[in-house]
Amino acid sequence: MVLSAHGRCGHRAHRGRRSRVRRLLACRLRDRVVIEFRSVRKEYPDGTVAVADVSLTVPSHRTVVLVGSSGSGKTTLLRMVNRMVEPTSGQVLIDDEDVHERDAVRLRRSIGYVMQSSGLLPHVRVIDNIATVPVLNGVPKAQARARARELMETVGLDDELAARYPAQLSGGQQQRVGVARALASDPNILLMDEPFGAVDPVVRGELQRELLRLQTELGKTIVFVTHDIDEAFALGDEIVILAREGRIVQQGTRDEILESPADDFVREFVGLVGGRREMTLRTTSQGTAVVDGSGRVQGMLRGDA
Repeated sequence: MVLSAHGRCGHRAHRGRRSRVRRLLACRLRDRVVIEFRSVRKEYPDGTVAVADVSLTVPSHRTVVLVGSSGSGKTTLLRMVNRMVEPTSGQVLIDDEDVHERDAVRLRRSIGYVMQSSGLLPHVRVIDNIATVPVLNGVPKAQARARARELMETVGLDDELAARYPAQLSGGQQQRVGVARALASDPNILLMDEPFGAVDPVVRGELQRELLRLQTELGKTIVFVTHDIDEAFALGDEIVILAREGRIVQQGTRDEILESPADDFVREFVGLVGGRREMTLRTTSQGTAVVDGSGRVQGMLRGDA
């Protein structure tokens, strides 16, 4: 077992996936990464309040989804973790250490960050896009590239794509490269800001399933931002529903929120008002489909001809 300079479980290239999974699972007890927001507020010079007063804890090795409409402060909160946004007041802590006390550049390089647009360097090949942060951290290029190829396999990218440029990839492939790059320095924390919002629904579903698989293997502490409640329910161990200025309306698991919505705002937001979550059966050429109130197919009845 290898420990990195930051106390995390490090890597050796060319190991099989099973051995990596066992090693990473064994390290989870050691990597107790908790993110805490303590009464954070963000007010801009023109008086606009993005986040009024938010206190929230993100448990170790869990996926917490911040979900809300535009103006709910969800991206502002996420970007406070890596100091891309500085709170006007309050604190953001990682393992009881105020992030404001840490060097901003080193902090950002120690945290994985995936954006909606993938944020890839357009004139850099895929393999070197993935290897960017390790190289900046002083890892030899050959070692960083070996790690990048390993991660390409992890996120489901063919090795033949390594020499391509971002413009030569599909939207889904670009997002997979973005996820691989975010994982390249083996961060304990992964910030994901609507990472699948720019791809079509089919690819989006594939990427969501891939993220669930990766989280099962790697056990990161993930803060995920979305405006889509269905995506939040699909991915989150815990969902935080935000109203204007970051006000937490309800926090809990999918089942807790659906079974006991806090108020009318939550009921409407999750689709319990207007019958969007009422299920009906519809006969199709492939069999009997289960359809929600918005007309979207949620599944097929098993054994149906």
